[in-house]
Amino acid sequence: MRFRTQRTQSSIPSIQLIPMLNVIMGVLAFFVMTSMLLTTQEGVNVQLPNTENSQTQPPEKPAPLIVQLKSQGQLVIGNQSVSQEQLFEQIQTYLSQNPQGAVFLQADSQLPYEQVIQVLAEMRDVGGDRVSLAIDSGA
Repeated sequence: MRFRTQRTQSSIPSIQLIPMLNVIMGVLAFFVMTSMLLTTQEGVNVQLPNTENSQTQPPEKPAPLIVQLKSQGQLVIGNQSVSQEQLFEQIQTYLSQNPQGAVFLQADSQLPYEQVIQVLAEMRDVGGDRVSLAIDSGA
């Protein structure tokens, strides 16, 4: 009696990638953890000042010059209404007397944005980068 053996065509074996990726990730995690434990971190040597000997205080910044722009378009410094020419003179005087000082424009919330920016731009022409817009948080 003869048995017939059937020959099937051999197919390409399939490779399962997920177990292989798990092994690779485990090895990678091992090397990362090992390298983190074995590295030494060197800091920068910095000489800190002695607090007992240093009694000097840093210079205090002067109070800023606050310019208010009211809803009618009036410019007010303190409680006094000023014209634009007077404002520019006061800004120049303040900034020359206070090199660390700053000028803030505090505008009424009802004013159009365009008008506020126009006044701020004119103030910046006089005061440069030490002129800024003050924003009230409303709290």
